[in-house]
Amino acid sequence: MRVGILAVQGCVEPHRKHVEALGAELVEVRRSEEFKSIDALILPGGESTTMLKLIEHFGIWEDLLKSSKKIPFWGICAGSILMAKKVANPTQKSLGILDIDIQRNGYGRQLDSLEVAIQNYKVAFIRAPILTRVGKSCEVLADFEKKPVWVKQGRHMLTTFHSELNPQVPSPFHRAFLGT
Repeated sequence: MRVGILAVQGCVEPHRKHVEALGAELVEVRRSEEFKSIDALILPGGESTTMLKLIEHFGIWEDLLKSSKKIPFWGICAGSILMAKKVANPTQKSLGILDIDIQRNGYGRQLDSLEVAIQNYKVAFIRAPILTRVGKSCEVLADFEKKPVWVKQGRHMLTTFHSELNPQVPSPFHRAFLGT
């Protein structure tokens, strides 16, 4: 299995050990032709407005939309913002892949970052977004402080936290995404 990771900006490399521990290959994706050879795509954490600018710069917006109709996507933190139907704080363009509304930096600034256990696995909330609405077609797989933080809709999923930073591999979230 070839798992793509949108490698325009953000937390790319830490996913490699998790993906490879599950017997898959991690492929960095920046150009249109690279979408043709992947079976799934991770949209990593980072800074969503910077990612949007780079997606436009590389001309891959349409490739993302087309691929989302064919292969599973996993949005992590900033990647989940890119997948939302509606983005607030401030409003911005998004792919609209998942029926969710999201608020950027919902847990506060960088100084407000925290580590907690989700599914008995330590994860990090770093300037993490908060889901303000979850559509009926979405399944909430985990929450934190009564807010959904892991959501699935069809073949797509999102986490508002970073699991890839934990050295214990593979994470249960990578396992769930790859179906192992």
